[in-house]
Amino acid sequence: MAPVATSHTAADTATDVFEEHRSLLTAVAYRMLGRVTDAEDVVQETWLRWSGADRETVRDPRGFLVRVTTRLAIDRLRQARSRRESYVGPWLPEPLVTDFGHAVPDTAERALLAESVSLALLVVLESLSPLERAVFVLREAFGFAYGEIATALDRTESAVRQLAGRARRHVEERKPRFEVDPAQRRDLTERFLAAARDGDLEGLLSLLAPDVRLIGDSGGKVKAPLRVMETADKIARFMVAVAQGAGQHPELAFTEINGGPALVLFADGRPDTVLSLDVADGLVQAVYIIRNPDKLAHLAGLAHLAAPPAEGTPGGAAR
Repeated sequence: MAPVATSHTAADTATDVFEEHRSLLTAVAYRMLGRVTDAEDVVQETWLRWSGADRETVRDPRGFLVRVTTRLAIDRLRQARSRRESYVGPWLPEPLVTDFGHAVPDTAERALLAESVSLALLVVLESLSPLERAVFVLREAFGFAYGEIATALDRTESAVRQLAGRARRHVEERKPRFEVDPAQRRDLTERFLAAARDGDLEGLLSLLAPDVRLIGDSGGKVKAPLRVMETADKIARFMVAVAQGAGQHPELAFTEINGGPALVLFADGRPDTVLSLDVADGLVQAVYIIRNPDKLAHLAGLAHLAAPPAEGTPGGAAR
């Protein structure tokens, strides 16, 4: 799906043109940075650059805006790399609420969008260089032509093709497999939560792949595993202990996070934990637990969905 240049007339305002492309710019920035707040900051800076530009000389506003957004994201990503070296415990992306709804009716396109923001993929993208990540995002997630990416990054098309090939091989070697069917993932997520809540250790073990991994992100600010947890037995016992410690009536909201079903647990009306699963071959391949409060604050708007679980239902009224 190649980008189409967008023309504008003198009657168009700077705001109109920018708002037309805001969702694209936010999507690019988030896939580059893995943080909602950083993506919003980059898009705001792009607006400042756009509002101050000589727009009469801009033949392709879409290309201009994507170029500015990408370069700002690369700069911010380079700065973030040094900060993440001192991050306490594993790092996971800031959870993004996704609801493609009727806007993306095509199943194949929906699957591509879901994969492009999946926690699994974003974790792998962290291991790419900023330039490799930019090329991969623009090419694989948005279908930009190599020539357009070369212009955006001020590189030759040959160099961009090399970056793209290297990034693609790297991702394919490291990207975990996961089931993109939302109904199957939702079903397994509910069974996983019910087994943990009921203390059903054998039931949990039957849902976990032998090489399952649990990754917790607390940033050192709240309790969560400070190392990646491995083996089905350890993870099953940990989840039972966590569920028992949550009390009888936690406030839970089921929603779509990063392209798949996830659970948001609220404490005193504030988002406390996001739990998401990678599923493949009918088994849980990875468990993601995000608890760093700095990464959850933007989910406060979901509090109206939260409710104690109904009898026999892990997600309660938030269905």
